[in-house]
Amino acid sequence: MAKVEIVRSLLDEIKKKFKGESHNIIDLLETLEDNPHKGKIVGQVAGLLIKELRYKSFRFYFIVEGNKLRVFSREGLIDLFLRVVRMSDKRSQQRVIDEIKNILMKFGEEGF
Repeated sequence: MAKVEIVRSLLDEIKKKFKGESHNIIDLLETLEDNPHKGKIVGQVAGLLIKELRYKSFRFYFIVEGNKLRVFSREGLIDLFLRVVRMSDKRSQQRVIDEIKNILMKFGEEGF
């Protein structure tokens, strides 16, 4: 089991954009607690993996501490930490991925 933290600004954006459907999206993101290997890897910066999870035409990006994935066994995934950081549609997908990589390179995980 992993700990999932959704950044406050993204939570507000989800509620504003999806209104009544926002609970479905938050539930989808919280499924990462039970299955942290879910999602497609779209990048890696300094041992941190950037992954995306899709909901209809939108993508939600999250950071996984990649070194913990290699160190812990499946039973040890309790300490795994996931942080959901950004959302995009298909048109702005690459720009958002590049933004995340840039922030991680400059400021580290605390940049979010």
